[in-house]
Amino acid sequence: MKNLSILGATGSIGDSTLKVIDNLKDHFNILYLSANNNYKKLADLAKKYNPEYVIIDKEFYSDLKELLSSTKVKVLTNEDGLIQATSDSRVHVVVNAIVGSFGLRPTITAAENGKIIALANKESLVMAGENVNALMKKTGAKILPIDSEHSAILQSLNGEDYSTINKIILTASGGPFRDRKDSLENVSITDALAHPNWSMGNKISIDSATMMNKGFELIEAVHLFDLKPDRIEIIIHPESIIHSMVEFIDGSVIAQLGLPDMMLPIQYSLTYPNRVELNLPRLNLHKLGTMNFSDPDRKLFPAIDVAIAAINEGGTVPVVLNTVNEIMVYKFLKGKIKFTDIVKNVEEEIAKHKKIDKPSIDQIFEVNDEIWKRLH
Repeated sequence: MKNLSILGATGSIGDSTLKVIDNLKDHFNILYLSANNNYKKLADLAKKYNPEYVIIDKEFYSDLKELLSSTKVKVLTNEDGLIQATSDSRVHVVVNAIVGSFGLRPTITAAENGKIIALANKESLVMAGENVNALMKKTGAKILPIDSEHSAILQSLNGEDYSTINKIILTASGGPFRDRKDSLENVSITDALAHPNWSMGNKISIDSATMMNKGFELIEAVHLFDLKPDRIEIIIHPESIIHSMVEFIDGSVIAQLGLPDMMLPIQYSLTYPNRVELNLPRLNLHKLGTMNFSDPDRKLFPAIDVAIAAINEGGTVPVVLNTVNEIMVYKFLKGKIKFTDIVKNVEEEIAKHKKIDKPSIDQIFEVNDEIWKRLH
């Protein structure tokens, strides 16, 4: 029986994680559940799963405590609760499904405390991949990626030495605008949120629409699999059946295939290195018929090259990439900027930034905080 902290329990990844737990009740025990502001849903989850602690933003602390007054569940605020949830010696696995840069601190604390981290918060590695890797080497912590692409790579590498990798092929659905040939300047918020294959939260849906998400995933792969960016290829695969591939030095290519459902990579991260039966619809290649592949349009989706340039530059540049993008996505969702302004503003802020080489964790947070104060 593994004890879990599930951070971001009320989001789409949290929903899928709890569905996995429902199927594997004898394997897992939930000690902590966290949410940012959805205290009503968190209260319902607490009553269903009976964790020892729930964690919420301090603004909703009293409301949540009142809703749980008839239970033994203890309520903590985000500031202290997330530290406790990621450092508690009883916790075996921390599921970090927090959205955005706010998820970095829990990843750092979990790594400091030698936890297994089932990671959906890609911002952690985009902003501080080298720092997180250094901590894991020191404490024995381990990241098991929840992203379907990185889970696919991990599965394709099962039993293989990383030195035999020639390149990684990251597949991308292409998002809602993959067939567009004209300008994306005036696309609507509704259209940008309408992902054709996956049901995701608003922030990651917009990142998918700009294809910044794929740039982030490339940076994640650099840190997870110890590869240079030029050995990671991005390819459009509209069906989202092949979740990613690894090409080896002998020319062999191993891919992981499956229907687009996040329960599969989540369960794999929680039961790794074992596989457990999962009752989902199965891939039918006869019914599928064909699969398609193409190169991404780098002019229409400049975010990919912006992300590659950022990881090549290194230092605090990926921090700027991540934080400015996050702020601009929320500005777009509020109707304050155009869709194409998201990546444009990221480029402009990177160009103005005075890079810090080999930043400490504190310096990474300082750069992140300064950008939030200035641009938010």
